[in-house]
Amino acid sequence: MPFVNALLQIVDLLLYILTWIIVIQAILSWLVAFNVINTHNDFVRSLLYALDRITEPLYRPIRRIMPDFGALDLSPMVVLLLLYILRSIVLPQIQMALVY
Repeated sequence: MPFVNALLQIVDLLLYILTWIIVIQAILSWLVAFNVINTHNDFVRSLLYALDRITEPLYRPIRRIMPDFGALDLSPMVVLLLLYILRSIVLPQIQMALVY
């Protein structure tokens, strides 16, 4: 049982880190869109590329389902909502089910 509890804590930590990765990626994309930061900088370009590689597999299925809103991309918000549901509802329910 302690192994399963530790595994659930690791999953929760990974989901927490993923939440922050999505937030940082969204903020950086806004800063690039408004020309606050420049993508000609190698560090910024590589950081954006890495964040896009991490988040794009999460966004792709949601973008297929959601209607096209033009320049407004709501898929990060949907993924954040799903992560919140996983962390606050699903994981505690799994943990409670394993205790009893």
